Amino acid sequence: MPELQNSSAIEFASVDSLAFINEAPNLGAAIKQEFVDFRVDEELGFAFTEEGEHVCILVKKTDLSTSEVVKRLSEISGARKSSVGYAGLKDRRGECTQWFSLPLPEQEEDCLKNFENQALQILETHRNSRKIRIGSHKSNRFQIRLREIFGSKSDFNSRLERIKREGVPNYFGSQRFGWQMGNLVQAQELMAYELNSQSVDSKQADKPVDSLSTIPKKRFKKGMLYSAARSYLFNQLLSHRLENASWNRYLPGDVLNLDGTNRCFVLDNGAEWDEHLQQRLESFDIHITGVLPGLIEMKDKYVSYGESADIENAVCKQYDTLLRGLAICGVKASRRAFRFLPSNLDWHWIQADIDGNNKKENINEDLILEFSLPKGAYATSLLRELCTTI
Repeated sequence: MPELQNSSAIEFASVDSLAFINEAPNLGAAIKQEFVDFRVDEELGFAFTEEGEHVCILVKKTDLSTSEVVKRLSEISGARKSSVGYAGLKDRRGECTQWFSLPLPEQEEDCLKNFENQALQILETHRNSRKIRIGSHKSNRFQIRLREIFGSKSDFNSRLERIKREGVPNYFGSQRFGWQMGNLVQAQELMAYELNSQSVDSKQADKPVDSLSTIPKKRFKKGMLYSAARSYLFNQLLSHRLENASWNRYLPGDVLNLDGTNRCFVLDNGAEWDEHLQQRLESFDIHITGVLPGLIEMKDKYVSYGESADIENAVCKQYDTLLRGLAICGVKASRRAFRFLPSNLDWHWIQADIDGNNKKENINEDLILEFSLPKGAYATSLLRELCTTI
């Protein structure tokens, strides 16, 4: 029977250790002190058919996770939780509007009256021919209030101007990796088991062993661990490119992404980077991408080569179990842009609610941020470039 690697021997660096565009901010603020301090509104990327077997509802939720809303919809409708659709996960601590779908005949929609409570409200309902799928949203609009500001207003304003001009490293947020990077520890164990299983006789591998009780069996849980592993490898790659000032600079063999789409392209071997492409890069029409590791098939068109591939291989092979395990598990490789530019970024200062707290550096104002992010981008990655949050 394959022996599991000792995952405790693997140390995974926290998100705090990742590189910044220039330097770590010497600014601070408190976030999510109240639910209204963190507001998110989801914008879908398609129009409803207004007919079909699925009812789509826009829900306003307060201090509830996406999975808790799914559970309640399942309970009041009788639909399986797996049949409830949503485009992406939303923060628990905050006020969020989010779309959900479930298969429900029109004559049974009255059951939705039992859905609402103090934490849940239905804002809109529509019929649709399809279930809402992960990634089917276009963007998320944020309104965030930062309190207990530490640092100068001019420094905050300067960093925000730079974010508006230069964009933000497209890191995956810490929530992807679980408490104290626990998802990565589990992913390491899973990958080690899968790799070792390939090297023993199948009859031996089928024998039940108590030590395998920690290996997840459910597809959803495995998928979460796969995502954590490839997200971590991407973050390490992006951090390396930041340290080498090439996260927004073309290197031979880079795969490029067309802004606002999933479309990618590469320059043919021997083709040169020219002024036109450079202008497109500087105007955020295209972006450098990094690999989300996994199985690379022969038909894959968008695979890095040359200097870019050398860097990807060198960084990812530091975590060889994760890298090889993703391929063995059949997770397909893909690409992710190294940066994002927040849309409609705006901010203003308002009088703070003074409640006896000792305001540092005499800043008695709170900062209100408003911006939109494309799907897959994390507001925490933007805030990380601005200040340290507590």
